[in-house]
Amino acid sequence: MITLETIQEAHDRIRPFIHRTAVLTNQTINERAGAELFFKCENFQKIGAFKARGGLNAVLQVAQNKEGSAITTHSSGNHAQAVAFAARQVGVPAYIVMPRTAPQVKKEAVLGYGANVIECEPTLDAREAGVREVMARTGAVLVHPFDDDRVIAGQATAAKELIEDIGGDQPFDVILAPVGGGGLLSGTALSTHYLSPSTRVIAGEPEGAADAILSFKSGQVERAPYINTIADGLMTSLSERTLAIIRAHVTDILTVSDPEIVAAMRLIWERMKIIIEPSCAVPLAAVLKHKDKFAGQKIGIILTGGNVDLGKLPF
Repeated sequence: MITLETIQEAHDRIRPFIHRTAVLTNQTINERAGAELFFKCENFQKIGAFKARGGLNAVLQVAQNKEGSAITTHSSGNHAQAVAFAARQVGVPAYIVMPRTAPQVKKEAVLGYGANVIECEPTLDAREAGVREVMARTGAVLVHPFDDDRVIAGQATAAKELIEDIGGDQPFDVILAPVGGGGLLSGTALSTHYLSPSTRVIAGEPEGAADAILSFKSGQVERAPYINTIADGLMTSLSERTLAIIRAHVTDILTVSDPEIVAAMRLIWERMKIIIEPSCAVPLAAVLKHKDKFAGQKIGIILTGGNVDLGKLPF
């Protein structure tokens, strides 16, 4: 059970290691959307993504509780960097299983934090098999990318800051986050439930990895009909843990196409002059696609990260 106290303790634990990231607005994007948007810029976070929060909260507790002498995880990139960064803070080795198709910029960043990278085929089965092999060989403790209460509590601190900094006098009508495995969305939903209960939480999901919307409707973990999206950070399916939180506290999940994601990404690059990755643009794409749902409202958006391969921009 992740309580408000759990989230507050996570925030206190990770605060010395993270940035309290800026919240930015943009008049042109507000006019385009027909709403008042506030962007929580986790692209400015340590390791370039919100994942630093959950990775640190989990790894710091593993070290404090002496649960193991090494850390392992599987990730396409940002969680990999988060765990590598966190393991370096506590001085333990990290073994990161990454799909061979993960962006090279993310692999190099993981190596730069001193972690070991083990490449695998780009399937969940291959990733999990790689982690099992590492655990058997090294005795490492698994810090799962999202199916872990400590990770979820850490991710929840991004929305906590957003609500504290901007949502005080006039609460947000809606807070949006993208959904892959559901760690950030679960944490966002819990912080919002506790700190701003009148605010709805809505997720954005790529059409090319649309498992969460199916799971949300059916009540059981579903697989996406196909996986083909530029949003490489959102290709993972939910877990039973994240699905339960999402069904309890999330209002809706909206899907967007890759062209809509690229258009939203380009809009942020051009108008806000900041670097974001494709997965990060999904919630704005959802707002722009469904303007009628958001017209005239105060909206918070978690900009999840900026770890994009500059040699492979989609525009």
